[in-house]
Amino acid sequence: MTQKGDSVVKGYIHSRESFGTVDGPGIRYVLFMQGCPMRCLYCHNPDTWNMSGGEEVEAEDIIAEVQKNRAFYSKGGITVTGGEPLMQTEFVLELFRLAHKLGIHTCIDTSGVTYSPTNKEYLEKLDELLRYTDLVMLDIKHIDSAAHKELTGRGNENILLFAKHLEELRIPMWVRHVVIEGYTDNEGDLLRLGRFIGGLKNLRALDVLPYHTMGVNKYKELGLSYPLEGVPPLDKAAAERARFVILRGIGEVRKKG
Repeated sequence: MTQKGDSVVKGYIHSRESFGTVDGPGIRYVLFMQGCPMRCLYCHNPDTWNMSGGEEVEAEDIIAEVQKNRAFYSKGGITVTGGEPLMQTEFVLELFRLAHKLGIHTCIDTSGVTYSPTNKEYLEKLDELLRYTDLVMLDIKHIDSAAHKELTGRGNENILLFAKHLEELRIPMWVRHVVIEGYTDNEGDLLRLGRFIGGLKNLRALDVLPYHTMGVNKYKELGLSYPLEGVPPLDKAAAERARFVILRGIGEVRKKG
């Protein structure tokens, strides 16, 4: 989804954050990429869905911005998030290649939905990118594929295969899971999620995030109806209980191993 003009790869971003603290370890320069194939019911950035309308950028210019505040990123780095950053693989590859030359830590925050295990050309480009990737934050929306499709418009089969692919390549992975009352808070599903990720040797962390409604006003501004109208935000205590269940599933698998 990136473009090449005069051999320079262009990227399209929704926005950027110079001092992010929740998108990977340390203080990070965060790029919110434009474009996403999923339509999550709880998405709080619907203005990132389409590729059009984003700001055009070049990797060298982003690196120059990072270098201006390099001291702040000494224990952090660059994170690309979304939208879905793997819709712009060529741009992210160029950005991460330059970052690695300078010793800057790189992180992709992705849903994994673009993973295509039977597409040889895609896999070659993805694996080239992953060689310059220090961390992948994988958002697993739901462990059950049918429920995942209801929640996002897509099944999760390739997403789970992507997690396995990252394990094979020994790419460190953090898993993120948003807990929504009545949608992703079923104890059986949380246990299944824990058992799945507990079997992955590259799992480094688990973030369980409570559902919030901060995107509601953005839907109104865009003239869109909010899909989860009436679903209350989840309190932190409920998210912590869900996290405990996932950890129990992880523990069950690792105890057997």
